[in-house]
Amino acid sequence: MDGGDRALASLNREFWRGKRILLTGHTGFKGGWAAIWLTRLGAQVTGLSLPPDQAPNLYDLARVENLVDSILLDLTDPTALARALDGRAFDLVLHMAAQSLVRASVANPIGTFMTNVMGTAYLLEALRAQPSLLAAVVVTSDKVYANRDQGRAFLEGDCLGGKDPYSASKAAAELLVSSYAQTFYDKAGVHLASARAGNVIGGGDFSRDRLVADIVRAARAGRQVSIRHPEATRPWQHVLDCLMAYLAYLEALGARREIPRALNLGPRPEDRTVTVGELATLAVEGLGSKPWRHDPDPASIEAKSLAIDATLARRTLGIASRFSAEQAIKLSVEWYARQAAGEDALTLCCEQIETYEASR
Repeated sequence: MDGGDRALASLNREFWRGKRILLTGHTGFKGGWAAIWLTRLGAQVTGLSLPPDQAPNLYDLARVENLVDSILLDLTDPTALARALDGRAFDLVLHMAAQSLVRASVANPIGTFMTNVMGTAYLLEALRAQPSLLAAVVVTSDKVYANRDQGRAFLEGDCLGGKDPYSASKAAAELLVSSYAQTFYDKAGVHLASARAGNVIGGGDFSRDRLVADIVRAARAGRQVSIRHPEATRPWQHVLDCLMAYLAYLEALGARREIPRALNLGPRPEDRTVTVGELATLAVEGLGSKPWRHDPDPASIEAKSLAIDATLARRTLGIASRFSAEQAIKLSVEWYARQAAGEDALTLCCEQIETYEASR
């Protein structure tokens, strides 16, 4: 970190202590890390999510169920959602539940739109009955922009769009959030905003079609991993950098600060052009596994370049990524290697969170 980085904001433990938090998607990779961090901050966390959809998974490995009030349900079922929220009061909401994979959205577009759009709509509608609610952040994606592969970093005011169902569903969720904020939440004094981030890496991700998770699976099986687009660039970010941004955003909204209702949350400018191939090479070298191979997919509609400009978040929240792409991969590989060697997943997460908090 350079000298300016030492002035980066940190989370206010006094703000979080005792706060009643609704966290959706707590059975997922980022959601599991969020649940662990929030409970370490002293928050009272209620999790709403579908059960984990693969094994192994961080939710089970880190025993997240023991840390939070865990409710397993489908957010697209408004009756079940209303029943789950009845009698519960929340101060803050972090909505992370989603269908988050591009290729899965191509295989099941209707399910993707139902989860990412209608699931969000049902949640925002149900939360209107929460009298104590201060603020809510809806996590969308860095893929919400109309991407014509022009190679420049997107700003918050750029046009929304999406050529695949996942990207389009997240762009639609952005419009949904904006409409609910202006029609309902602003009038009720609740700060509602959206956070645009993606391509997050870190220990504990075992999802299919995610680069680092696929590399780890291949390494553990003693085989090569197949890479479709090694030349593609993505805004890679460690899970703790991403979650720090989500929580700092939610804290600022809950503290009634006047900040934008949509923010890009991503890596520093020098890390915007790291390719899939470069990141994969760092990962396989770190794991000591076989080199990756290139298996082109001519039918793919994934963008070749994707970058977002997080300057506004740095200026308004005082946050920026603390880890470079190389450091993010090193931390991720270390987590997987130590977990495979028998170390406890929750202990590993807490150790990395503690190190992150001390890294200012």
